Amino acid sequence: MSVLVVDSLTAGYGKNPIVWDINLQAKVGQVVGIVGPNGAGKSTLLKAIFSMVRIDSGSVRLDETDVTGLSSYLLARSGLAYVPQVQNVFASMSVEENLELGGMMKKTDLRRRISEVLEIFPDLQVARNKKGGDLSGGQRNMLGMARALMAEPKVILLDEPTAGLSPIYVDVVWQQVKRIAESGTSVVVVEQNVDRAISSSDWVYVLVAGRNRVDGPSAAIAELELGEIFLGAVQAANEEEGLLHSN
Repeated sequence: MSVLVVDSLTAGYGKNPIVWDINLQAKVGQVVGIVGPNGAGKSTLLKAIFSMVRIDSGSVRLDETDVTGLSSYLLARSGLAYVPQVQNVFASMSVEENLELGGMMKKTDLRRRISEVLEIFPDLQVARNKKGGDLSGGQRNMLGMARALMAEPKVILLDEPTAGLSPIYVDVVWQQVKRIAESGTSVVVVEQNVDRAISSSDWVYVLVAGRNRVDGPSAAIAELELGEIFLGAVQAANEEEGLLHSN
């Protein structure tokens, strides 16, 4: 069953759409990767799902409930979490305090939930008294995911969680993504490393110039010549834009 369904979503900033007619689904416990060249609209898509940019048309459904345009606060209460690429932890607070804050929205036993989350993120267990600002880049990204997981979301949206990390931490972060999915929470992740996204996701969406170009099981996407798809779609979009400006 699909816990998140994005249907014909067009969204952007100001008067200008950045993504057009996007369709996306995530099943329970599934890792969904979003890849594409720079400027494809990948991060904007996540922000649109989480009501952080203007939605022009289309819909977002969470667990069969229409949540299109709900405030980020209400989306979080409904079971949707968003972890941005930067500024995803409170630097002056300890790891444990960050986790406590993440769990405030749920009427649950905080101690129990912290223990459950730290089982998924053992690196944070040994650093639980450290300030968020004193963590390494990889640890901060893991803390951002762990804090989001405290609210027991149905879906977590991750925006480039491995950007700027060493290869070792890239592996660690993706291991945690898989463990989150195995716990029953669906993960939708924007990843700049196309090969890694394909190898680590269950289903992959390819965005180029703000549009869905292809999607499918990771094994099927791995067989495609994505470089040609990226280049061809960008050229077509540029030609279309040139025609619009000439009319």
